[in-house]
Amino acid sequence: MPSIFAYQSSEVDWCESNFQHSELVAEFYNTFSNVTFFIFGPLMMFLMHPYAQKRSCYVYITCILFMVVGLFSMYFHMTLSFLGQLLDEIAILWLLASGYSIWMPRCYFPTFLGENRPQFICLVVITTVVSTFLSFLRPVINAYALNSIAVHILYIVFQEYKKTSNKELRHIMEVSVVLWAFALTSWISDRLLCSFWQQINFFYLHSIWHVLISITFPYGMVTMALVDARYEMPGQTLIVRYWPRDTWPVGLPYVEVRDDKNC
Repeated sequence: MPSIFAYQSSEVDWCESNFQHSELVAEFYNTFSNVTFFIFGPLMMFLMHPYAQKRSCYVYITCILFMVVGLFSMYFHMTLSFLGQLLDEIAILWLLASGYSIWMPRCYFPTFLGENRPQFICLVVITTVVSTFLSFLRPVINAYALNSIAVHILYIVFQEYKKTSNKELRHIMEVSVVLWAFALTSWISDRLLCSFWQQINFFYLHSIWHVLISITFPYGMVTMALVDARYEMPGQTLIVRYWPRDTWPVGLPYVEVRDDKNC
């Protein structure tokens, strides 16, 4: 009986030509564009450290899972193996689960849970474990299923956008959605319009997806932290800062926690 760990090619192949630049790397640009995950992951752990100390140390796990996604994505595009594909998609699934567990506002919990976060976390973990096993059944649809989760996150962001008049929160939400939309457009275009991109010798859309989605991560993280603070951190104010300097036209967002003092 062949081992389940024996090499098996993935059914998913991206638009970039295979083994064009190296005999060891199947998709050169799709592989090394994941380096941004290893830049923004540790940087966000450092920048969000004061927030994590106040809110939850599980924020570090989210950043670590983000880097794991980059690692498995790199392995997948380097080998185009079935194992690499599954590791990549399962890592994304658990990254989304960690975000749901930490930042999902209680008002969006299923009604049978009330507002009990520990029970909600248990539900998320059970659902994620079941989904992990189901991902082996039809691997070709996993990526589409994962992207569909973004629709629910987008719904929550839209609902919170309507609730707030905070200009800074609205700005972060708008930038997050625009970055995600551009990233998703690159992903879909690479999948569905590959013949066109091959005709003009432009094979980099999936690489662009990697870069854009890794930039979206800090903005999405700050967005959910700001939304969460309205429910979970009374008496504290989150101030948005940008690395390396607030005055620069482009920067990486993070939050600074300030205690409100009543005179």
